[in-house]
Amino acid sequence: MKLVKEKAVQPIPGGTILSPLGYKAGGMHTGLRYAKKDFGVIYSEKPAQVGAVYTQSHFQAAPLKVTQESILKSHTLQVVVVNSAIANACTGEQGLKDAYQTREWTAKRFQIPEEYVAVASTGVIGEWLPMEKIEKGCNEIEVASTEQSAESFQQAILTTDLIEKTSCYSVKIDGETVTIGGCAKGSGMIHPNMATMLGFITTDASISSTLLQKALKTAIDQSFNQITVDGETSTNDMVIAMANGMVEHDTLHESHPDWHHFQEGFIHVCQDLAKQIARDGEGATKLVEVNVKGAHSHHDANILAKKIVGSNLVKTALFGGDPNWGRIVGAMGHSEVTIDPHQCDIYIGETLVFSNGTPQPFNEESVSQDMQAEHVIISVGLHGGDGKGKAWGCDLTYDYVKINASYRT
Repeated sequence: MKLVKEKAVQPIPGGTILSPLGYKAGGMHTGLRYAKKDFGVIYSEKPAQVGAVYTQSHFQAAPLKVTQESILKSHTLQVVVVNSAIANACTGEQGLKDAYQTREWTAKRFQIPEEYVAVASTGVIGEWLPMEKIEKGCNEIEVASTEQSAESFQQAILTTDLIEKTSCYSVKIDGETVTIGGCAKGSGMIHPNMATMLGFITTDASISSTLLQKALKTAIDQSFNQITVDGETSTNDMVIAMANGMVEHDTLHESHPDWHHFQEGFIHVCQDLAKQIARDGEGATKLVEVNVKGAHSHHDANILAKKIVGSNLVKTALFGGDPNWGRIVGAMGHSEVTIDPHQCDIYIGETLVFSNGTPQPFNEESVSQDMQAEHVIISVGLHGGDGKGKAWGCDLTYDYVKINASYRT
């Protein structure tokens, strides 16, 4: 009998941020929201190495500034504290004071240095936090390593999201099983170089903060930074990765024989979460994936893919099931990527609709039917090089307008 070699990177169905060794979490209702959970914590039994990326908005919220300060001090975290409902953004000196106070209360609750605490918030911009409710959360939150506690945290970070977003993979490092788990929130204001999204990744791998940051940035560029829902970037976006080294293996480095497996697992987790965010876009009915091949560089391919998936005219055509490939051409035509129209193929699903500067005959009814699927793929071939890239988004619906027209009410 022929033995099948086990893959070095494997998905863990049902895995969470608590699947890696040494993590606990919890979520509770403090009154920031009417009834749903609104306050959560991730706790590592050991101080963890950390990597983080932040929104590129000029209006970075107070929690991001406090978190950046914490991480810069020791490149180590042990607790992440998150509230939903109120973003604590554009709230001046009081907002910054409140974020520091949240960090102080949390550090006292878990008896750790203040710089071991990251603070995150998501919700309505321009409102101050009711600190008596935040204090209640810091003092009363309970953490555990159960499936229910992971779910409580995942629920506590949501805003207009309809679903919890999770992903988990195992990776073989020096023959030992390392686990990478992640969860995220995000539904609207999604156009990263980061956007209105929060992401949290845990792993029990042994790795330096410097290399963890590099692994995270590489994964981000192939995942969260390649999704768009509405072209809007928020004030609070942040992705934090923690590595507590609970699995005993040789510390990872870029020359380690299993390094590429770890990086692959990290990318898988981030891409899974990114696609779940895109599919859960406010009012969305489908996930849209754009694949570009044959560009002059991977960078060009990624830019063009995101340009197409972010076009409102493409998104509305997808909602209506209209195989109007002219919308795709229109989006491509004003991107910053150089394109030869006579060396360009466009597919909707498996159907070639445009090639070498000329429309191609196709069955509109059949393609329209394909566009009604929950996952629609648009493919572009440029025949100009080896560059390839992907981006994910969703359709633009009536419900998106309804949700955002009354977001605060």
